[in-house]
Amino acid sequence: MLKLTNPFLEEIKECQKRDHKLMEKLVLINEGKETDFGVDENGVVRYRGRVCVPDVPELRKMILEEGHRSGLSIHPGVTKMYQD
Repeated sequence: MLKLTNPFLEEIKECQKRDHKLMEKLVLINEGKETDFGVDENGVVRYRGRVCVPDVPELRKMILEEGHRSGLSIHPGVTKMYQD
């Protein structure tokens, strides 16, 4: 099994277990009735290879804030753009 590399993946994985919609998809995956959704080698539910972020407002906020702080952000803000 591969080690989780993204710091949010472990948190996402734990929160996915409490998301009723994702757990319904997990049942369909296990029954072979769902092809777009799957579970990766780390146990994280994915949709067409993309991580399914559960409906947990605090988690979503953390992910969005991290994305905005990242150097790869599309629009880092006026001050940072000016400095760059």
